[in-house]
Amino acid sequence: MLEFFNIKRDIPFMSYARVTTFISLATFIAAVAALGFRGLNLGVDFTGGTVMEVSYVQPAEIHQIRATLDKIGLTEVAVQNFGTARDVMIRLPLRPNVSSAKLSEQVFQALKAADDAVMLKRVEFVGPQVGKELYENGALALLVVSLGIMAYLAVRFEWRFAVAAIIANMHDVVIILGFFAFFQWEFSLTVLAGVLAVLGYSVNESVVVFDRIRENFRKMRKATVHEIIDNAITTTMSRTIITHTMTELMVLSMLFFGGEALHYFALALTIGIVFGIYSSVLVASPIAMWLGVSRENFLKPEKKEGEEAEALS
Repeated sequence: MLEFFNIKRDIPFMSYARVTTFISLATFIAAVAALGFRGLNLGVDFTGGTVMEVSYVQPAEIHQIRATLDKIGLTEVAVQNFGTARDVMIRLPLRPNVSSAKLSEQVFQALKAADDAVMLKRVEFVGPQVGKELYENGALALLVVSLGIMAYLAVRFEWRFAVAAIIANMHDVVIILGFFAFFQWEFSLTVLAGVLAVLGYSVNESVVVFDRIRENFRKMRKATVHEIIDNAITTTMSRTIITHTMTELMVLSMLFFGGEALHYFALALTIGIVFGIYSSVLVASPIAMWLGVSRENFLKPEKKEGEEAEALS
């Protein structure tokens, strides 16, 4: 395997396990507090509202459209290109005492006054009941993915690794949600897709480390559990640094150059990748160690001489 970072000596990660776990616990509690006190700023997908699609003859100026809507008091509106540079999707949240038809007409008249060439292609109303179903289905998807990951790890490795990995992954998810709650960033279906992607991404890193730990239990017969885990993390660090740096660069390009349509999706991935690396190495491994993972979990017990003689006879 190509290694740009050839580390000669094992780094004693497990010596700092209590410190790193305390940091994770403090961050987790802060995220839960943000969710509890501020809550998620749910988008139109979950709360209901009006979705409009308009088209221009020339490429649409998104910032000018937002400025036009700001003038009529619609500041909490999502405006993004849809399909081509000339097509624009506008998501309007529910407004008290204003019908969806009246609101969409008001928006279109404002856009028409700013640019007479604008054309209205469609208007859809997302009711609160539909938004509630999407919210419940999203939570169900998160639960099913988590249970599937846990079952996979339990079959491939051992139940202690499964428990450790799912705790670490839930740690990542809650922290992402905590960031969105604290800063009141809009939480939409695309952000939910990003959270589910982080789950799969994070568990991939856990599998790499766990696979090396299992291999070390078979190779390093005289080493302690601390030394085995330290060696597993150290020997996979080169791969971790290269893989996650390249992935993060791609995600950051989406964050800075992908426009509003990809902004919060890329933001969720950015946070998830950073904390996913941290949790896979410094949360999942210590938890597996404290749960009592040992060499006996992976190696068959050796038969005594009397049992071997009896078996041969």
